[in-house]
Amino acid sequence: MGLWSFVKDAGKKVFGGGDDTEVTGAALQDELKDLGLDAEGLDISVEGDKVKVSGKAASQEMKEKVILAVGNVEGVAAVEEDMDGGEGDGTFHTVEKGDTLWAIAAKTLGNGARYEEIFEANKPMLTHPDKIYPGQMLRIPAK
Repeated sequence: MGLWSFVKDAGKKVFGGGDDTEVTGAALQDELKDLGLDAEGLDISVEGDKVKVSGKAASQEMKEKVILAVGNVEGVAAVEEDMDGGEGDGTFHTVEKGDTLWAIAAKTLGNGARYEEIFEANKPMLTHPDKIYPGQMLRIPAK
């Protein structure tokens, strides 16, 4: 079980406009489906700005991608997960102003040329290596 913090005001807008739009579990399930992520067997609920995900994930990779996909949504400040389906908590990196995937790869993997590994590890949430933003959390693959 883990609790992951996200930047509430940074993230993908999946609920349309308006400050009063609330994040819902159903909308997050739809987001996972739109991304092509396997959320079968997972229960997603929302309490304020915290998302709770429980159930059995298909794999450790899918567990980490689900955490990131629901956490990197505007209006979500934390993700509490209680999922079976993998060992460990994974390694994540929060994008800071001025970061590039090359710089993140150099810092986390020891070689900037390995940026494509980070890009691949974050598909389908990332669609292009240059489209990252401050506050976004990324999955870092094992060294």
